[in-house]
Amino acid sequence: MGDQDDPADGWFPESVAAGYDDPGGANAPEVVTPAVDVLEDLADGPVLEFAVGTGRIAAPLAARGVRVSGIELSRAMAARIASKPGGDAVDVTIGDMTSTRVTGEFSLVYLVFNTIGNVTAQDAQVDVFRNAAAHLRPGGLFLVEVGLPDLRRLPPGQDTVPFAVALEGEGAGYVGFDQYDVVTQEFTSNHLTVSPDGTGRFRRISFRYVWPAELDLMARLAGMKPKHRWADWDRSQLTASGTKHVSVWEKS
Repeated sequence: MGDQDDPADGWFPESVAAGYDDPGGANAPEVVTPAVDVLEDLADGPVLEFAVGTGRIAAPLAARGVRVSGIELSRAMAARIASKPGGDAVDVTIGDMTSTRVTGEFSLVYLVFNTIGNVTAQDAQVDVFRNAAAHLRPGGLFLVEVGLPDLRRLPPGQDTVPFAVALEGEGAGYVGFDQYDVVTQEFTSNHLTVSPDGTGRFRRISFRYVWPAELDLMARLAGMKPKHRWADWDRSQLTASGTKHVSVWEKS
């Protein structure tokens, strides 16, 4: 952690938040806009984002006139929301999405960008679903965007899958790899960056991967039933070759 990092901010302290909104990647308009389009279409009243982060999705959604609230554990991340267009309209509560409650009933609760995996115990992931259901009005929707575990690429007898190796050109000096425990479903996402002067930084983040059918059972335990499952924000059909899914459950 950096000198200004607060341990209470978890995996996303100031040293991470400072670069979280860098252009490209998940922040590119071609990534953000389709997600906001779907969420705006699903919203039929106020919405709540779990792990709202720096407002990557919440701010542009609020800028379209949707009433958006958010729960965020990291104060360093949440402090950046208000500076974005639409961000000053996002009502943010600092807390843990497994248990923190905010006032009101919502038409939609959503959790994007693999963040359900940051909850590293199955019981706690169930608590996320229960907390979502507790915030929803009858007929309200809970949406999760999450990657599918890359286990099919594991070589026999090994536990590590590289997902990025940049030795030359743009982004040179970066290697990323996931390390899986197929018994506990826990894995770490590992990021090694080496600067041109030879100095390096290694960052490891813990996750728990979860299967679509397992998520459906969590939803059922929380009083919700499946409504949609797409391969991406374009609402395409999820197939066996898919690498992620966007799933929606309805509160009974």
